[in-house]
Amino acid sequence: MAFSSFSRQGGHPPPLAEINTTPLVDVMLVLLVIFLITAPVLQQAVVLDLPQASAAPLPAPPRVVRVALNAEGQVFWEDAPLPHDQLAAKLAAAAPGQPELHLRADRHTPYEAVAGLIARAQQAGLVKIAFVTEPAP
Repeated sequence: MAFSSFSRQGGHPPPLAEINTTPLVDVMLVLLVIFLITAPVLQQAVVLDLPQASAAPLPAPPRVVRVALNAEGQVFWEDAPLPHDQLAAKLAAAAPGQPELHLRADRHTPYEAVAGLIARAQQAGLVKIAFVTEPAP
């Protein structure tokens, strides 16, 4: 009350208590125009009339057998411990489907143990042998 006059005769009109929505509408229209312009640019597909051809389906990915060898020479078949005397039977049972043998060996495993496992796999008929390693940092 300290800043207002006591009489309203020729004074200023009372303040408006409404929110002016014109700037909000202006911003929304500008955003709408920007999105309408940029939407077709985001679609970068080229329209082509591709020919039709019949082809054989892709072959199924090969079956994978995982064998691990730790530093003590213990063998793991699909992450389960396996006694050495059962390894030849497991390799022979897996060989008919020609799976890929993924061999993971500890870096401290003796070379003789790795070479022996590879020899047993080849004797069983597994010819696709891959060494699994960790990527270098």
